[in-house]
Amino acid sequence: AANLSSTCSLMRHDREDSTVIWATWANALSVLRLLLAAPCGYAIWLGAWRSAVVLFAAAVVTDVFDGIIARRRDQVTPLGGLLDHSIDAIFVTTTLSVLTLIGVVPTLLPPLVVASFSQYVWDSKALRGAPLRASVLGRWNGIGYYALVGTVIVANALDLGWVSPDILNALAWLLILSTLTSMGDRAVALWRIRGAG
Repeated sequence: AANLSSTCSLMRHDREDSTVIWATWANALSVLRLLLAAPCGYAIWLGAWRSAVVLFAAAVVTDVFDGIIARRRDQVTPLGGLLDHSIDAIFVTTTLSVLTLIGVVPTLLPPLVVASFSQYVWDSKALRGAPLRASVLGRWNGIGYYALVGTVIVANALDLGWVSPDILNALAWLLILSTLTSMGDRAVALWRIRGAG
C-alpha cells in the first residue's frame, strides 16, 4: 500500500511538473503568435495591408519577447524551444504560402521552409527532448523569412513603389538558395558525425 501511495504521488508530481513546463508566459506568447498566423495570411489574401501590418507586428513582438521572458524567468526548456520554433515555421509558411498564391514569391519557398524545419528538428533530436541546434545560416534564414513577409506587407501598406516585384522575387530566390545551402550543410555535418561514430 505504501509503494502504491508513493507511485501515485510521483505520477501526480510528474503531471504537475509537466503542467508547469507548458503553462508559462513565454509559451502563451508563442501560442498567441500561432493564433495570429491565419488572420495575417487572410489579411494578405484580401489585400488588407494595414490589418496585415498590425497582425504581423504583433507576431514579431511575441517572437522577440517569448525568449526574453523564458530566460528571465528561468523557464527555458527543450519543449518550449520546440514550440517556439514550430510556431515560427507555421507562421512564415502560412504567410509565404498566401504570398505564393497571389504571385509575389516563388512556389518553391514555402515547402522548402517546411522541409528545412523538419530536417532541423529531426537531426537535433528535438522530439526526444533534446534542445534544438541551429546553424548560423539557419538562424539568418529564419530571420529572412520574416523579413521577406514583412517587406511585402509594409511596402504595400505604405505604397512603396520602389519595392518592385523584381526585388521581392530576387530576395525570395536568395532565401531559396540559402535554405538549400543550409539544408545541405546540415546533411553533410550529420553524415560526418555518423561516419565518425
